[in-house]
Amino acid sequence: MDIKELVKEAVRQAVEQAISDGVITLSEMPEIILEVPPQKEFGDFATNFAMQAARAARTNPRAIATALVERLKASWLDKAVIAGPGFINFYLKPEWLYEKLESILAEGKEYGNTKAGQGERIQVEFVSANPTGPLHVGHGRGAAVGSALANLLKAAGYDVESEYYINDAGNQIDNLAASVNARYLELLGQMVEFPEDGYHGQDIIDTARRLIDKDGSKYLDMPEQDRLALFKELALQEKLAALKEDLAAFNVEFDVWFSERTLHQSGAIDETCETLKANGNMYEKDGALWLKATAYGDDKDRVVIRDNGVPTYLAADIAYHRDKLQRGFNKLINIWGADHHGYICRVKAAIAAMGYPADSLEVLILQMVSLYRDGELVKMSKRTGQSVTLSELIEEVGRDAARFFFIMRSIDSQLDFDLNLAKSHSNENPVYYIQYAHARISSIFRQAAEAGVNYKGHANAKLNMLVEESEIDLIKKMGSYPDEVSAAARERAPHRIARYVHELAGLFHTFYNQCRIIGVESELQIARLALVEAVQNTIRHALGILGIDAPDKM
Repeated sequence: MDIKELVKEAVRQAVEQAISDGVITLSEMPEIILEVPPQKEFGDFATNFAMQAARAARTNPRAIATALVERLKASWLDKAVIAGPGFINFYLKPEWLYEKLESILAEGKEYGNTKAGQGERIQVEFVSANPTGPLHVGHGRGAAVGSALANLLKAAGYDVESEYYINDAGNQIDNLAASVNARYLELLGQMVEFPEDGYHGQDIIDTARRLIDKDGSKYLDMPEQDRLALFKELALQEKLAALKEDLAAFNVEFDVWFSERTLHQSGAIDETCETLKANGNMYEKDGALWLKATAYGDDKDRVVIRDNGVPTYLAADIAYHRDKLQRGFNKLINIWGADHHGYICRVKAAIAAMGYPADSLEVLILQMVSLYRDGELVKMSKRTGQSVTLSELIEEVGRDAARFFFIMRSIDSQLDFDLNLAKSHSNENPVYYIQYAHARISSIFRQAAEAGVNYKGHANAKLNMLVEESEIDLIKKMGSYPDEVSAAARERAPHRIARYVHELAGLFHTFYNQCRIIGVESELQIARLALVEAVQNTIRHALGILGIDAPDKM
C-alpha cells in the first residue's frame, strides 16, 4: 500500500478507536484528506480531518486531534503533532522514503501510471477546426492541451479515445468551394466578384494555382455548379490533408476522424429528430422543428430543422453527440474555444432530451492566446499578413517549446506566449530546463560507463545512504507523482503535470549542484545513480504525457 494510503488508514483506525472508546461520536466518517505541507518543518503530510469532523462530532477540533494522535499506531510514524486550530502534522521515519524509492525503481518506466480511472470510457474531442484553411495558434493550444489530456487520462487508467469532428458539410464548405473557384477564375484572367463570405487567405490562392498547374484551364468550360462541386471535393481533400500533416508535426494523432457528412448521408439526423418527437421533446411551430430545450435548463427552445427543411448546425451536433453516446462512452469531453461558451447549455439540454444524463458531456473552454515578440504583441504573420499559423509557430520555436508553453497554464486563463523565451536555451525557458535535466542524467550514465563504474541497476543499491536534504527532497517529490497524475486527470488539468515536472527538474538541478555522483565512495555512487535513474524515468513519463521529447543529448 502506498505511504499516503497507509497514513489515511492509520487515521481511519484511530478515529474508529476513538469512537469505540466513547471519546468522540460520529454518525458519518468525513473524507480523510492528506496534503503535503508547504514547508518542511510541518512534516511529511498533514490533515485537517479534526476540523472537518468537529461540527458532526460537536467537539472542539483540537480535542478530536488529541484523541486521534493518542491512538495513532504505525511502525513508519516518527511523531504526529497538533498544529493551529486542529491540523495534525505527520513526521515519518526515514525508512519509508527508501521503500518508496525502491518501489519507484521497481516500476521503472511505468512509474506514474495509476488505476484511478478504473477503465471508465472517455472520449476527448478537440481541435475540430473547419477544414477551410491552416490551423492557427489558437487551434495549437487546443491541440496541445487535448492530446496531453488524452495521454494523461490514459496514464491515470481511463479507457480513452481521441476524436476530430470534421465540419465537412454546410455553408463553410460551400464558401470554400466558391473562394477557390473565384481565385481560379482570377488567375486565369477572368473578371469575377469575390464571394462576400469567402476565405481570403493566401492558402486559397495556392490551392487555385495548384489546380491550374495540374490541369490548366480545362475547368473553365465546365458548368459552374459542376465546377463548384468538383472544387469543393478537391479543396476539402487538400485542406484536410494539410490539417493532418500540421497536427502530426505537432505530435497530435487522433483515433477517429468523424465526418459531419456521414450524419446527413446516413439519416442519423432524421433518426435523432424522430427519437425526440417520439419522447415529446420536439415540436413543430411555424413550419420548423424545435427542441424543447427550456425543459432541460436552456434559456429558450431551439430550431433544429428550419421551415425550409434544412437542418441547423444544432441538428448535426445533436445527432453527433447521440452517435458518441451510442458508442458506449461514459463521458464525453469536448474542448471548445471561448466563443462557444454560450453553446454548452443547448447541447447539454439536447443530450438530456434524448434520455442521457446531461453531465455525460463535459465541455472545457479554451481561452485565447496572445503572441509576444520583444515585448510587443504579434498580431499578424510577417510572411502572409494573416493570422500566425501553427506551422509557422513550430518553425520558429520548435514543437516541444510550443507544446509546453500551450499546456503550462490552465486553459481557463488567457495565455501570453513569449516567443523569445520559448526559443531561448536558458534556465528561464521551462521546457529547456526540464529537457536539460533529462539529458544531464543521460550524460551522468555515459560518464559512469567511461569511468568504469559497474552500475547494473538498483537491485544492489543501498538506498539508505541517501541522507542529504536534496536527495530526500527528490524522493519525496517523486513519491507524490502518481497522486499528481490521478488528481490532474480528475481535474482535466494537464498543466499540473507541466508544473510538477518543472519542479522536479529544479530539485534535480539542486541535487546535481550539491552532491557529487561519479567518483564518490562506491556504495554511495551506486545509490546516487539509482536515485537519478528514478528521476529520469519520472521526467520521461511526465514529458510523455505532455507529448514532449525527452532528449539524451542537448
